Amino acid sequence: MRIIVVGNGLAGTIFSKTIHDIDPDVDIQIYSDENYRYYPRPNLIEFLAGNLPYEHLFAFPEEWYSSQNIHLSLGESIKKISPSSSEVELSGGRREKYDVLLLANGAHSFFPPFNGIDKKGVFTLRTLDDVLNILDYVKARRKVVVVGGGLLGLEIARALTVRGLEVDVVEFFPRLLPRQLDSQGAKILKLQIEKMGIRVFLGKATEEILGEREVKGLRFKGEDTLQAEAAVLAAGVRPNIQLAADAGLVVDRGIVVNEYLQTSHDGIFAAGDGVQFIGQVPGIISAAFEQSRTAASNVLGIKQSYQGTIPANTLKVVGIDVTSIGHVNPEEVVEEYRFEDKDAGVYKKIVVQQGEIIGAIWMGTKKGIKEINQMISQKMNIEKWKTSLLKEDFDFSVL
Repeated sequence: MRIIVVGNGLAGTIFSKTIHDIDPDVDIQIYSDENYRYYPRPNLIEFLAGNLPYEHLFAFPEEWYSSQNIHLSLGESIKKISPSSSEVELSGGRREKYDVLLLANGAHSFFPPFNGIDKKGVFTLRTLDDVLNILDYVKARRKVVVVGGGLLGLEIARALTVRGLEVDVVEFFPRLLPRQLDSQGAKILKLQIEKMGIRVFLGKATEEILGEREVKGLRFKGEDTLQAEAAVLAAGVRPNIQLAADAGLVVDRGIVVNEYLQTSHDGIFAAGDGVQFIGQVPGIISAAFEQSRTAASNVLGIKQSYQGTIPANTLKVVGIDVTSIGHVNPEEVVEEYRFEDKDAGVYKKIVVQQGEIIGAIWMGTKKGIKEINQMISQKMNIEKWKTSLLKEDFDFSVL
């Protein structure tokens, strides 16, 4: 069997590794338009901060690929897929046959539609080249603005602060981490971030990047301005669907797949940030892991169903542990229980529906995260403990 994989990110790499672990004789060919072997994307932030040397960015040494019977072609992208003939066309015009194709070409950074986006000094952060370009540009500059107060934006701000730069964060929504936190938790996080010297501006709609040729600042709706010498946009990503669409596959916001991670063509599978399953585009690391392993099993005839991934994010923002699991801001009627210690930067919240815990926020502490995650994934009934679960001395062994 010959398998071609489009993309050498997390999904493409884990899929290929899983295939080899099950059947070492399968011929696997990965094509990537990047010039670097697989690096975990969180490593980019630590590299940006100066905490991780270049040689430690990569997940596997070069010789690992050959040991796994994986042929890796870097800087060579696939321009066209022909499902009817089971062929792909490469950027140089060469055509290659496949028995199975995996689309793991991920997503791209979103550029918000405001003026001045093409000025020198405007960046996004998605690839290693993005980080290298940012580091080169800020060598002779001091003040950076990060547009976006989500996970990526705050991690970028923290990394640049470690580098010794003055950093402002601008967020359109009235709170930080609008997908992962509620308003109370976001206020506590903002206080802790500002203690570290990062200024945070909420509820700001950016209309223009100022400067003739280079970034000099931002102008917001209402004519307010903010000075800056560089701008990093962290306004989300969009799935790469054009290749699939051109091949006649069903796409929507992402590449549409069934529970076996098959696209609308039997011989083509998809996994990772570009996938849409039951109307959802998870776009998180845990989903990419689950999807790539499930796809690999199904490719080899071992039937496995993907049931979706519970949203769960754990990060460290300026030294603060923040975990968000499941439905933390549900629209339906639920019960919510909270504990907070503003001075210590601790905030805990659980969301309960008909006795079951369906979501949780755990900030400033790690105690109980593992158990909370298990309770949510197992749809555990916690009616007996819902008022005591958040206490600092709660004994999770009773569960």
